[in-house]
Amino acid sequence: MGVTGTEFALLALSVGVGAVLQVSVGFGLGMIAAPVFSLVDPASAPPVVLLLAAGVTAAVLVRERGVADLRGCGWALVGRVPGTVAGALLVVVLPAKHLALLIAGVVLTGVAVSAAGYAPRARRSSVFLAGMASGLMGTATSIGGPPMAMVWQRLSGPRLRATMSAFFLAGSLMSLVALAAAGAIGAHTLQRTALLAPAAAAGVLLAGPLTRRLDARHTRTAAMTLAAAGAAGLVAQQLGS
Repeated sequence: MGVTGTEFALLALSVGVGAVLQVSVGFGLGMIAAPVFSLVDPASAPPVVLLLAAGVTAAVLVRERGVADLRGCGWALVGRVPGTVAGALLVVVLPAKHLALLIAGVVLTGVAVSAAGYAPRARRSSVFLAGMASGLMGTATSIGGPPMAMVWQRLSGPRLRATMSAFFLAGSLMSLVALAAAGAIGAHTLQRTALLAPAAAAGVLLAGPLTRRLDARHTRTAAMTLAAAGAAGLVAQQLGS
């Protein structure tokens, strides 16, 4: 599926803004970009967003190396395995319209939970279950951040970003393998990823100076507002089609 210049610019903007948020708080590229991809280029969602997110999380992990909670990350990854398999099956069996509505629902739920300030304790069982939910959501919709952000939100800034990035780098690769096995990754996916990689790189480079100057709470609030607006637009577009 081809896109116009304006549509491609919108995709690139969503990737750049999402990358800034991903670097700043440990997740967000999927929440910002996935609704836009589903509206403009549904053939690219979720594998292109997952590929771009893998690159961004690798950059964060290099920058915050040495402070990740690897034990907690390990239990989350164990939980992600069955969730990833279930998510890949959803991508195969769900019609495009239903998958788009699922993406919108995941975004709106994540925004609502974030606004409510729900904070479960990071016990082994809760981390495992969050990893399972993240695997299902991340593979099916490319939005796996909210469950992990909830269970790890008590970690300090650098430790949160490093732990989230270690989990999402490994988890994204797991999801991509599952999607490839299900036949959901093709030449279009790789081409679109290559074209949008500069936007993701720009977001990573801009995140450092921007996050030092902007208030973290207001930045996150603005990002969640954008994500909710994108999801609402996606719902309206699907229901009207």
